[in-house]
Amino acid sequence: MSFEFHLPDLAEGMTEAEVVDWKVEVGDVVDLDQPIVEVMSDKATVEIPCPKAGTVLKLNYKAGDICAVGHVLFVIDEGGSAKTPADDSLTEFDSDDESRATKVFKAASVDDFADEGGKTRIFQKAIVIDAMPGRTKILATPATRRLARQMGIDIALVPGTGRIGRITTDDLKNFSSGASAAPVAAKAVSVPTQARPPVSITSLGEEERIPFRGMRKRIADNMTRSAFTATHFTYVEEVDTSDLVEVRNRAKIRGEERGIKLTYLPFIVKAVVSGLKRHPSLNSSLDESTNEIVVKKYYNIGIATQGPNGLTVAVVRNADKLSIFEIAAEIQRISTAVQDGTATRDDLTGSTFTISSLGKLGGLMATPIINFPEVGILGVHKMEQRPAVVNGEIAIRWKMNLSISLDHRLVDGYDGAIFVQDIKTLLEDPTAMFMEMV
Repeated sequence: MSFEFHLPDLAEGMTEAEVVDWKVEVGDVVDLDQPIVEVMSDKATVEIPCPKAGTVLKLNYKAGDICAVGHVLFVIDEGGSAKTPADDSLTEFDSDDESRATKVFKAASVDDFADEGGKTRIFQKAIVIDAMPGRTKILATPATRRLARQMGIDIALVPGTGRIGRITTDDLKNFSSGASAAPVAAKAVSVPTQARPPVSITSLGEEERIPFRGMRKRIADNMTRSAFTATHFTYVEEVDTSDLVEVRNRAKIRGEERGIKLTYLPFIVKAVVSGLKRHPSLNSSLDESTNEIVVKKYYNIGIATQGPNGLTVAVVRNADKLSIFEIAAEIQRISTAVQDGTATRDDLTGSTFTISSLGKLGGLMATPIINFPEVGILGVHKMEQRPAVVNGEIAIRWKMNLSISLDHRLVDGYDGAIFVQDIKTLLEDPTAMFMEMV
């Protein structure tokens, strides 16, 4: 008897994943919970263990292929063991099957998913519906999801008119044309690169061709979506960090005694959190499915971190509740996890505002791309000694530039400029930063 494993929703909003590496081959005998495949979502690489003992009959995707949520990833011959109930392996359903789909959704629980050893492991049921408790239900057949991808539409934005809110092909067509019988939702943004024919590069000499997939492809997709959805504008300011340099040099010794490497970044995180509290519009996102601005009362600061496979945003959660040393320790932990490939889903998701810093390589300014669906990202540039006018005289001061990109749909230029000025004030006078702490 064969068991079909359907790719479940491994992360919030995930609609597909790339097959990274198969741990088995067709014909292999596998045990329960034996690692069988690694797949990559938008945020992390996930290891999937075998949910049934038996023999591998089919591997439906090759390394580098994209598998949509709900599609059959692999098939196991259980060798005479009891067959999994049909409701647990529902692949596709139409209006007559929606009651079965609802049963699958209700049967799912957060216990089906757990983190072990830095990688997500999956237990029990594969779910066709993009939903878990606490998330918005997205009911659609794999065929409808495939059509949405072909049309360049984010299916999460489409109001469903089918029974129990199922999204139909007509809903996609109406959404694409701007018409809808359901509650009003923002029209999807079609990325220009999807509308034109693909670019073909003619060979004119010796060259190397590298498959455009994996983390680099994910980064490209996310950056393209952000650039063509959020309306970017950038503001640059120079900051005198001479006093901050002195404070950090004194505090660094205490950090070393605790085994903590204290950089300037934790001070910047604290200044950013203070600014976000004063200007809550910068700690928000636009829920396009409901046309609501979601202002977040928590402060999860993303730190753009260069990993072995590309740039990744690691997250310092509840940064407003952490001390400078605690923030430094957390940045050290998540940065190491990214480098080692052991970062968990919680380490890489849920940021509300992002900071991008290249340290000594930071240059003078940049126009960073927003980590969508956030509305702002702060670029931190090289700190160096520069000549400055102080009390009418030329003096050598420590200076650096801050570049902030903001989504002009939600943040006005004036608010963005005042936000940066507040950060500047705290970094130029660190004692004021300490007085802002709670």
